[in-house]
Amino acid sequence: MSWELASFAVLFCALAAGFRWYEHGHPSSKVLALVAMLAALAALGRVAFAPLPNVKPTTDIVLLSGYALGGAPGFVVGAAGALASNFFYGQGPWTPWQMGAWGLVGVIGALLGTATGRRLHRVPLAIACCLAGFLYGAILDFSTWTTFSGEHTLGQFVAISGTSLPFNVAHAAGNLVFCLAFGPAFVRALLRYRERFEVRFEPAAAAAAAVVAAVVLGLAALPAAPARGADAATTKAAGYVLRARNADGGFGARVGQRSAALETAWASMGLAATGRRPGAATARFLAATAPRVNDTGDIERTILGLVAAGGSPRRAGGVNLVTKLVRRRRSDGSFERLVNRTAFAILALRAAGRSTRDGTVRRAAAWVVTQQNRDGGWNFGGRGAPSGIDDTAGAVQALVAAGRSRRGAVARGAGFIVRNQRADGGFPLQPGAESNAQSTAWAIQALLAAGRDPDLVRRAGSRTALGYLRTLVAADGSVRYSRTSAQTPVWVSAQALTALARRRFPIRAPGARR
Repeated sequence: MSWELASFAVLFCALAAGFRWYEHGHPSSKVLALVAMLAALAALGRVAFAPLPNVKPTTDIVLLSGYALGGAPGFVVGAAGALASNFFYGQGPWTPWQMGAWGLVGVIGALLGTATGRRLHRVPLAIACCLAGFLYGAILDFSTWTTFSGEHTLGQFVAISGTSLPFNVAHAAGNLVFCLAFGPAFVRALLRYRERFEVRFEPAAAAAAAVVAAVVLGLAALPAAPARGADAATTKAAGYVLRARNADGGFGARVGQRSAALETAWASMGLAATGRRPGAATARFLAATAPRVNDTGDIERTILGLVAAGGSPRRAGGVNLVTKLVRRRRSDGSFERLVNRTAFAILALRAAGRSTRDGTVRRAAAWVVTQQNRDGGWNFGGRGAPSGIDDTAGAVQALVAAGRSRRGAVARGAGFIVRNQRADGGFPLQPGAESNAQSTAWAIQALLAAGRDPDLVRRAGSRTALGYLRTLVAADGSVRYSRTSAQTPVWVSAQALTALARRRFPIRAPGARR
């Protein structure tokens, strides 16, 4: 077998394995759309800067996509971006090598994100993109050596690398500049998407947890008494969420699907809000996931879910999640300098028993106040970016949980939410968008936290926000995301339950001491 044929055989196997990895994760339509958009952006970035030899933002886009979303999406963004851009530059034997090289950059970005908890600052992130440029160049030099050279000697490889060095330096320098310019903002946008649609490609539950939980299946499966005074919509939605509970105590994205930490934590909070105990098996399931939790948002959500299920976040699978979270506090009091992460850190710490006088809670709340926009709202990342309903609602609940007055920042945040109610009574993710159940639930909880009655908040002629939520309850009890979408029904239904029960975060297990 020739060098050329052997190298292409290995490369083909690598590309096939990468695409198989992505497909095996069963990505949702939301994830597919995001990955396709990022691949198109990577290709466009390469084409748009065609007049500048090797100065392209493509490598940055690929690495940061993997950094924020994970290895499989990062690989596909890189590989598909290379393939698409070569319809402009020209296809050839170099195309598979470019696909493999950029795919590898996406995977490296994911490894970097996992190793650092996605907490890298602007400069280290830019340096990583710079080094990725040199790696990409080295792989392309290798492809030239194997594909076009007659003899395969080390001296010949060095000669090829020397010839391409100015181009590789230009590529790496361009990566550094591009990442310094837009890297952190790009990552924040992707993390915001990931937070909302939970892009993940990893197994959810430990087998050991399933075995232990099966022993108490009989007890865990017993239906709990509904909360007193619950309306029909709340009872139906709670019944749907309960039917999604599996033998291991966890909850899947839909009834009958395997358990995942995301849905389990939200289901735990939603059921507890209605007065139903999620069950000891649910607490054990969440505790079993704790040793693998590294992302700050995942730590916060796991703490909240454990507390709602009656578990201890300080003894979760041998891990003290509270200590792990506090160690991520920055010198300015924030967590990752993100409003969303900092607000949820406050809620998680308060759920875990930290008082409003706790230094970490107080400093985090003070930082959140400094990030409020002039319109009264908050953005996922921080001050200056467009305000959103979800992030404003999270900040309002966090400030009240931290003991802040309902005047000032809290009142302005509630005012921003009220001004963005839609004619159907619901609330959108961003001002002007379509109403959806999750944003409406967040808005209701924020109004409750701010001391305002959601039943008295309505646009002229519209129903109330709670009335809008009730119209989304389907025949099987699940809560639709919107009029046009029924995505992630367990997650959506669980979040809607908290609002339908007129509760705000944090949620404690029914009967637990406050």
